[in-house]
Amino acid sequence: MGKLWLVINCFILAIGHCGGPLMMRLYFIHGGKRVWFSSCLETGGWPIILFPIACAHLHRSRTQPSAENKLFLMKPRLFIAAAVIGILTGVDDYIYAYGVARLPVSTVALIIASQLVFTAVFAFVLVKQMFTSYSINAVFLLTIGAGVLGLNTTSDRPKNESYREYVLGFVMTLGAAALYGFILPLVELTYKKAKQEISYGLVLEIQAVMCLFATAFSTIGMLVNNDFKVIPREAREFVLGETKYYTIAIMSVIVWQCFYLGVIGIIFCSSLLVSGIVIDVLLPVTEILAVIFHKESFHAEKGVALAPSLWGFLSYFCGEIKQSKINKRALHLLQSEMPSVPNCQITV
Repeated sequence: MGKLWLVINCFILAIGHCGGPLMMRLYFIHGGKRVWFSSCLETGGWPIILFPIACAHLHRSRTQPSAENKLFLMKPRLFIAAAVIGILTGVDDYIYAYGVARLPVSTVALIIASQLVFTAVFAFVLVKQMFTSYSINAVFLLTIGAGVLGLNTTSDRPKNESYREYVLGFVMTLGAAALYGFILPLVELTYKKAKQEISYGLVLEIQAVMCLFATAFSTIGMLVNNDFKVIPREAREFVLGETKYYTIAIMSVIVWQCFYLGVIGIIFCSSLLVSGIVIDVLLPVTEILAVIFHKESFHAEKGVALAPSLWGFLSYFCGEIKQSKINKRALHLLQSEMPSVPNCQITV
């Protein structure tokens, strides 16, 4: 069941990771201009999480005594931590939406691949995830991939966009990768410091609070930027029509929520590093979909950047598999030796 649940979450993540930027870019290339509105759509579907939370509560009501079955599992300390991470997520949503507004999806996907670099570094700092030769090699190769794109920024710049705007979009997207690479280890650190049992129901509650505060942050930005006044007019002037404008907005909300549900599910079933690996696996899929649906060109520079990115991912993935086998062997050896010392005492 654990492996099946992991596969299901990987599929959900694939829908969100590939569909989210495609829907967002569709909004911008056909007349949409509200960055705060787009960032709000990334987490605005947080009420969807209430349904699986309710299902988890019903499951607990059948398997646990009524005295132990609380409606909400989250303690105040954990709520505050989730709220802070949610605000950081709101900041990340905005700078990511700014990048998608300026760059083709295929370019954004390649830049976001560098997120694995930042995840590895911050995981080392926050949760003491040690570097291996494989992870160092992956960091090096992914850095090269992002560097190749950075040195060839003019080849993929849209005609109606200045060089300054394009470069700023590149920098903002790279900043979004770095910030989300910090958020993922921060979530795992929150789990470790929670001082309560981490169940899937609790993980869903944490994600709901994070998305709620991220949405609140973006909503404040929309109020300051007068987005609520402009959206009706923008919908009427949208190239694809007013109905499709709101359809794209609704679909974006649903698809992006799939991304967040998939990420937290994978972290719960496995680890944050696995979630980063799965995101990088989907890189070529996103590239292909962008070329098919948005008719984006795939220049030689992108191919050169894609090659070390995929190589870096494979290196990281192989290293994780090898390290997992080493850990299992060490655990098995420890368990086999413990019965031979019947009088030993373990203290914490």
